[in-house]
Amino acid sequence: MTILAERLSSVKASPSMMAKSRVDGLRAAGRRIIDFTIGEPDFPTPPHIVAAGVEALHGGQTRYTASTGTPALRQAIADKLARENQLAFTPELVVVGCGAKQIIHEALAASLNAGDEVIVPAPYWVSYPDMVAIQGGVPVVVPCGKASGFKLTAPALEAAITPRTRWVILNSPNNPSGAVYTEAELGALAEVLSRHPSVWLLTDEIYEHFVYGAAVHRSMLQVAPALAERTLIVNGMSKSYAMTGWRIGFGAGPLPLMRAIALLLSQSTSCAAAMSQAAAVTALNGPQQCVAAAVADFSARRDRMVELLNAVPGIDCSEPDGAFYVFPDVSGLLGRQRADGRVLGNDLDVMLFLLEEAGVATIDGASYGMPGFLRISFATSIDQIEQGCRNIREACASLR
Repeated sequence: MTILAERLSSVKASPSMMAKSRVDGLRAAGRRIIDFTIGEPDFPTPPHIVAAGVEALHGGQTRYTASTGTPALRQAIADKLARENQLAFTPELVVVGCGAKQIIHEALAASLNAGDEVIVPAPYWVSYPDMVAIQGGVPVVVPCGKASGFKLTAPALEAAITPRTRWVILNSPNNPSGAVYTEAELGALAEVLSRHPSVWLLTDEIYEHFVYGAAVHRSMLQVAPALAERTLIVNGMSKSYAMTGWRIGFGAGPLPLMRAIALLLSQSTSCAAAMSQAAAVTALNGPQQCVAAAVADFSARRDRMVELLNAVPGIDCSEPDGAFYVFPDVSGLLGRQRADGRVLGNDLDVMLFLLEEAGVATIDGASYGMPGFLRISFATSIDQIEQGCRNIREACASLR
């Protein structure tokens, strides 16, 4: 008899973590790999934030905090939501976790019963369906292809809702597609939700600052404040402030849910690291030029990567409005033959071909619920982008 729970049979390892492990292994073996799988900014945490963390360590902030987070950080988050998103949350409606991923996990753990359904628009961040499955829920994947701009539409949402629907998950700006919902699109989705009062909304806004051109990030509650009593906003410090390793995320939502998440935190991690929370306070309350500079850099990288990938026959790369990934359609490469005679039958084959022949690591679109595409990160230098895209072009030119 196995010790493992049956529900684990429906859960797979994170494809992005697997990709990182694959790249690390190849590099250890001596291969030069250009890594386009990276889901984190390539620049260091800004010095003033690091200094705040060091000062906290020297100042004795090395103890447990409240499971919900320090009063200073919860206030800083509430102030940020008011200042940047025009949303009114008191600190008691904010909970701090060890990354945004933990907040999502605990929210689902606190709310799902066996068989409850969660609507997950595809392409989706790889962890959503598995986190639902871990809790005994049923991920209801709704394909949202290129024709809809990789966004969930009101008719598709309406069609997916059943009496078992517990949550809808929205991620804007989106990982992996970079799609950003407009105010009108959010309004149309809110109108559907208004007719289904038992359905809650989880809105993952971790990439909120990374929007480009004319795109503007809007939180659903800015558009539909009436949904506040059944909406959880999830965000964190990892992307905007290059604080991935500091592990600070937060949720803001109705008090009963926040108390339930805090209860689970108290029985799991106890609390986020005290010194990381102190650094997060400085990040939120301090100068924001570091964020603006990162956005400007990523905008230039996006433009260059889109330009270079669209110059490769067989690849069609839409320009993303947000995040730091492109999600090119590689179906034009399918059916073509490698030098050794192997045929590219799907996007996984394309991913492996680029890794083996071009020395470029990407992630297959099927891992994000959208076969026929690749996720390629531009969270790396222009030099790496140009070299990687040259390698891709040369490798694809060898196909028959």
